[in-house]
Amino acid sequence: MEEMLTRIAEAVAKSGGRAYLVGGCVRDGLMGRPQKDFDIEVHGLFPDELRRALSPFGDPLTYGSSFGIISLPQLDIDIALPRKEKANSDGGHRGFDIDIDPFIGTAEAARRRDFTVNALMQDILTGEIIDHFGGLSDLEEKVLRHVDPVSFPEDPLRVFRAAQFASRLSFSVAPETVRLCAGIDTSSLSPERVEAELKKALLEGAAPSVFFTVLQEMDQLSPWFAEIGDLSSVEQDPVFHPEGNVFVHSMQVLDRAAGFRDRVSDPYAFMLTALTHDIGKAVATETVNGRIHSYGHEVLGLPLLEQFLERLVSRRSVREYVLNMVPLHMRPNVAAFNRSSVKSTNHMFDEAAAPEDLIYLALSDRPVKSGDVPFSGDSGFLFERLEVYKETVSGPHVTGNDLLEAGLEPGEQFSELLEFSHKLQLAGIDKESSLKQTLAYARKLRKNNGQQL
Repeated sequence: MEEMLTRIAEAVAKSGGRAYLVGGCVRDGLMGRPQKDFDIEVHGLFPDELRRALSPFGDPLTYGSSFGIISLPQLDIDIALPRKEKANSDGGHRGFDIDIDPFIGTAEAARRRDFTVNALMQDILTGEIIDHFGGLSDLEEKVLRHVDPVSFPEDPLRVFRAAQFASRLSFSVAPETVRLCAGIDTSSLSPERVEAELKKALLEGAAPSVFFTVLQEMDQLSPWFAEIGDLSSVEQDPVFHPEGNVFVHSMQVLDRAAGFRDRVSDPYAFMLTALTHDIGKAVATETVNGRIHSYGHEVLGLPLLEQFLERLVSRRSVREYVLNMVPLHMRPNVAAFNRSSVKSTNHMFDEAAAPEDLIYLALSDRPVKSGDVPFSGDSGFLFERLEVYKETVSGPHVTGNDLLEAGLEPGEQFSELLEFSHKLQLAGIDKESSLKQTLAYARKLRKNNGQQL
């Protein structure tokens, strides 16, 4: 890629322009992080001149012409012309008037960027870093600081970008940027844009909790994450939760869950479950005889959870996963503590959308005392029982064909009979005995309905 970037920059220079790397790829390169996307900005050439300069590299495509972006699809490279942006009355991501100006200069071109560390530019041919706004210093100090106090608030998404960058890069947010973000109205944003920033924090952040603690500091958890913010006012029994309120606990669980992201079936759904597992404590917590309890919170909070997911989460399968797993989140640890029967743990795993993920969720929800080895001890019991469950459900079992061969006709009761036989299987009943009991149950149902087998 480096050779291709150089060839493009040389072609641009031959036509009288200058090509710069801009944005996150410059920042990540200076930090020693992998550079995923290379954004190029070309100064000194009009659009037609730039297209001619790029023609040796394939057929340049212009898309989003008002944004001055030219694509080289064969190389998977996008090249932009410098531009000014000004918010208009439309609001949202498209609510900007764009003015392309190839001769605006690097300082004004960089001024539209969000943070100083993202406003750095690098001359592709010379390697020179161009820093008009103190980005190198902020990079050294690991600080996110807005570039321009006038243009920054024009895109409310920058509130959430600040939070997700802080989480992903382990940066702090400058106090003046926190104050600026606190005054920005984010309610006009689309759910898709907010979810995209949330997803980056949950899946890429070393400490995903930082996303929420930064938003809390900015007083920006509402409206998008109001249910999470409300947990700050919900106290817990200090005997079992010395860490503090439910928000603090949820953030600790979220960060522990990040250690399991590479082991679970759906990392995004799993992290959302860890985030919202105790959302019901906001409606279930009460003090009885001087002790704080949250009985039934895993079920009582489902309406709040549905409200949260419907607002933010676009993928239905993710919503279904979370709604399935949250009511189950306490059961593995209870089962391990009580050394529950195989039948009980089989049923528990069978109810879970992702049985192995449920164990990792429960492990994330365990408090870790100072000096303890995290996630040791009873986790062995749970994984052993998971293997028992897998062997049980993969073994011989009663099927629809078995019922047909026994003389039953398909009907409304078929699914009930198969469910009955499945419960017998989970209880460890072998197929032959299970079939006999299922047929006996079928006769009972037919008798109750006045029919004969």
